[in-house]
Amino acid sequence: MPAASHPAAHRVFGSPANPGKIPLVTSTNSTPDRVRPIAVAVVGMGWMGRVHAQAYVRVRHHFPDLPLRPELVAVADPEPGRAEEAAARFGFATATRDWRDVAEDPTVAAVSVTTPNFLHREVGATLASAGKHIWIEKPVGLSSEDARAVAGAVASAGVAGTVGFNYRNAPAVAAARELISGGRLGLITHARFRLFSDYAAHPDGALSWRYERERGGNGVLGDLASHGVDLVRHLLGEIDSVVADTAVFIAERPRPSGATAGHTRGAGPLGRVQNEDYACAQLRLASGARVVLEASRVAVGAQNDYGFEIHGTEGALSWDFRRMNELGTSLGSAYQDQPVSTVYVGPGDGEYAAFQPGAANAMGYDDLKVIEACHFLRSIASGTSHGATLEDAVRTAEVLDSMARSARTGTWVTL
Repeated sequence: MPAASHPAAHRVFGSPANPGKIPLVTSTNSTPDRVRPIAVAVVGMGWMGRVHAQAYVRVRHHFPDLPLRPELVAVADPEPGRAEEAAARFGFATATRDWRDVAEDPTVAAVSVTTPNFLHREVGATLASAGKHIWIEKPVGLSSEDARAVAGAVASAGVAGTVGFNYRNAPAVAAARELISGGRLGLITHARFRLFSDYAAHPDGALSWRYERERGGNGVLGDLASHGVDLVRHLLGEIDSVVADTAVFIAERPRPSGATAGHTRGAGPLGRVQNEDYACAQLRLASGARVVLEASRVAVGAQNDYGFEIHGTEGALSWDFRRMNELGTSLGSAYQDQPVSTVYVGPGDGEYAAFQPGAANAMGYDDLKVIEACHFLRSIASGTSHGATLEDAVRTAEVLDSMARSARTGTWVTL
């Protein structure tokens, strides 16, 4: 299949192949040429909830042409005092320990869902059914069944649904997608995607919900490999079949002494780790390309070591999240002994110009979530999906389910 014909070859980055129409939920007296306020809420105020709140605060600083102005009206978190603290810090008008209060609040039009994975399905589907646009973190539940339930609720309600696959928003990733879709690498032959982290490498890391099958799902598959699958699909197209292997390397962890926020140490009795520390998969793509995807949450010495190397018949490129604004490229006609150049992305690559005026000025992780917030608000305002959608979440979850099945059976699984 020629590089320009695979499903990733869209000139507008982040736009789905079949965008859905979404009704606008704002005040009825607004006009098309005026900025309209939209009442937003955040459900789940851990670290990711804070990132979402900050993105709402910043989004119009970077995208002043947005027709919607987010107003922080409600925050919900079950941990005592956490919602109130967030309200004081970010200016939410109300705070509650029960997310159902947000679903029942008629003034709330859009909600960020940043809860633990096991709550994604109930919270996401309920909010969508209540007519709220949702920006929900990946992996959208514990399985493809959960993701489909949320996607179905979003479709039935006719609301916007954006998913937190933030790494696709990096301008260097956008530049890579342009090179691939433009045929600059020729036919894509093979690639490697890695997501290595040490957040769970310490054996005293608390046995939080992340390590339980019923609340954390398939461990590193949902937490990190989901990002890898989304990047594969975003850059190279659909995945046809997979074979995978997984492992648990730290079999027991101490139970937490209280509520956990982020990756904290435990001090209680030991309990069993129920889901995967490590996963490695080989993917066969619809285009015929082969991909190796590897993810680990216990990789000592690897702090957010995320990236990819992609090879084609005429060139290659690479990206490392830790050097987020650089893209390694090998382009030309030499084939053998062809040199590799480092390109610093700049204005014209993705949404870089909304943050920095010239190439090699640094962007960071939080900026990717600001771009995501922009996609979410544009989806609501225009009635057309922007950025990663619930359909992307469903397709990613189907691949993750297939990886887990392959690891259990030791066989290739066709999607």
